Amino acid sequence: MHDNTIGTVMITEEQIIEKACEIGKQIEEDFAGREIVMVGILRGAVLWMADIMKHVNLDMTIDFMAVSSYGAATKSSGIVKINKDLDTDIEGKPVIIVEDIVDSGVTLNYLMGYFESRGAETIKICALMDKPEGRRVDIDVDYVGFEVDDRFIVGYGLDYDQKYRNLPYITWLKSE
Repeated sequence: MHDNTIGTVMITEEQIIEKACEIGKQIEEDFAGREIVMVGILRGAVLWMADIMKHVNLDMTIDFMAVSSYGAATKSSGIVKINKDLDTDIEGKPVIIVEDIVDSGVTLNYLMGYFESRGAETIKICALMDKPEGRRVDIDVDYVGFEVDDRFIVGYGLDYDQKYRNLPYITWLKSE
């Protein structure tokens, strides 16, 4: 499976877990005594969200959304489609969107507006990685694991055409 199509390890599993602990404690401080709704964006954010959750000692509801803006391409199409909506009522509640990587910002910008329309009290973004060079809309990421340069990142939940999600580290795709 892992031939010469992927690069070397950029971020190790240990670094990711250490960062999840740090961010989890920050979320706990920021929302002390509150119940939060953590929304994972499928499928890439599953591993990262699990790591974050383990380090947040607050009452929380978790839910997932599936949205697409890529398909099998390596660049965002800019069109956001909801494939699986929330099952949780978020009205009046603090929501933390957990994302694998923030690139163009188009999907998250859409989701923030969508959650506002559903009455979320506050909306924060927690991303494993941030790729500021890829931005097409101005969006702030509240909790960032790692900043990465403009490559096609895979591993630790992130895929290329459903491959490489199960790598326990972050790397990049050499050939597209």
